[in-house]
Amino acid sequence: MFHDRLGCSSISFRHLPLTEALATMAGLGFEEIDLGALPGVCDHVRFEITDADIAEVAARVADSGLRVRSVNGDIGDLNATLDGARLAARAAHLDRLLTLTRAVGAEALVLPCGALDPQPVQSLGEDIDLVAQQLAVAGERAAAFGVGLWTESLHYYRLCGTLDRALALADRLAGTRVRHVVDLSHVVASGSRPEQAIGALAGRIAHVHLRDAVPGNINLSIGNGSVDFAGALAALRGAGFHGHFSLELEAHDLTHEERPAAAAKAASFISDLI
Repeated sequence: MFHDRLGCSSISFRHLPLTEALATMAGLGFEEIDLGALPGVCDHVRFEITDADIAEVAARVADSGLRVRSVNGDIGDLNATLDGARLAARAAHLDRLLTLTRAVGAEALVLPCGALDPQPVQSLGEDIDLVAQQLAVAGERAAAFGVGLWTESLHYYRLCGTLDRALALADRLAGTRVRHVVDLSHVVASGSRPEQAIGALAGRIAHVHLRDAVPGNINLSIGNGSVDFAGALAALRGAGFHGHFSLELEAHDLTHEERPAAAAKAASFISDLI
């Protein structure tokens, strides 16, 4: 029904229990999803996830008939300075999420670009160094599990909330296993243009999140913001991007009842552009 490179993030239906969210996305005609595992944002996966939880989530995904492109998770603030015990706890949490990623057949785990705070803990350079170091370590660990490690390197609300900071992180990650997710809403909300981010990250983009935005606001449904989707997708083609897209419609201008129709409308619009 929709383009085979276009999926939907379960974050779009985070108000529903996982089984209902999966059924809604499948019923709309999606064949692929991103699975939200972000504490406080999308609780389709518990933060303290056990082997039993992993098996249950994997079974529910299998029953839905949907394939999973990525798991969007979080292992804590990567620019926080941790002692040995907390580093061990973070490593154990990473392994749990990587086990889940493998269990649901996803290509990669996605991790954020630092804390939900633009102010660095030490200095900006030191914090970006630490985030890059932690992501690179996570990338090596992901490879041991047979999956990839991606980062949403520009996130409007996090440490790397501007294009300059995102590119500084990307420079530090050059030569590592870590690849990048570009979210068009975060690029526009930060005051930059998608073509700038796409051009700067050409060859390193693994995945693209789709939602509308205006400067300062990432939470708009597609068509209600200023994102030039046609221009962005043309730039992606020009950059040689052959990956997949995901609608991440955590939009505050929709009621819960309006979300399914808005997702279907957005999917048809984006399918035509792809």
